[in-house]
Amino acid sequence: MEKPQTILEEIHKYFPYDEKDIRSYSSLKLAYLGDAVFEIIIRTLIIERTGGPVKNLHKKASALVNAKTQAELIVVMQEYLTEEELSAFRHGRNAKTSSVAKHADIHDYRLATGLEALFGYLYMTGQFSRAIELLKLAIQRLNITL
Repeated sequence: MEKPQTILEEIHKYFPYDEKDIRSYSSLKLAYLGDAVFEIIIRTLIIERTGGPVKNLHKKASALVNAKTQAELIVVMQEYLTEEELSAFRHGRNAKTSSVAKHADIHDYRLATGLEALFGYLYMTGQFSRAIELLKLAIQRLNITL
């Protein structure tokens, strides 16, 4: 039986590239990617659990994919992180950004950027399932209903 490939391995099968050390990517680049990783997980969960028109899906997703909620998630997630994961989170949290989202305070925004950098790091290191596991733990701890 053939080993299932990660999403990243599947991408690289069709679009070969020169492998780079994960440390060569800036925290903000990992956060940029992690934002999409986080959103795809949330959207998948919501589309499987929410009926009605797309505006209902968007409303539910927006309640979870924002700096305030992401900050709450990473706060409860931190105790489950390995040292490497904590490092990826801290680098993202401490990265100097040129702007802040309109509807977020700076503290929440930095925590959310750290969470996104963590999810980007997990994705780029082939640990997509770990990102899902951490999100599940945090959602359970916060009693969030999807």
